[in-house]
Amino acid sequence: MQAIHVCNHTTPEALYPFDARGIAKRFRHAAIFGALDALQPGETMRFCNDHNPLPLLAQLQARYGEHLGIEYKQREPGVIVIDFKVLG
Repeated sequence: MQAIHVCNHTTPEALYPFDARGIAKRFRHAAIFGALDALQPGETMRFCNDHNPLPLLAQLQARYGEHLGIEYKQREPGVIVIDFKVLG
């Protein structure tokens, strides 16, 4: 059984949850960009969604390039968790 990463708290490691499932689809990308722009180097946004956001990942790569680390934490049907870490 794989552990499920919960998006409901912050941690001392500067890990901030962002649950996209509760945001209207037409606002999601703008909200995600705003949240990432607010992070400082070394901070991480733990992104939760119900599907794999491949178009969003392409947009993030184009916008932030090497300044954003992307690491999948969970990839299951209906549960996608990705850590977006702002790099220096």
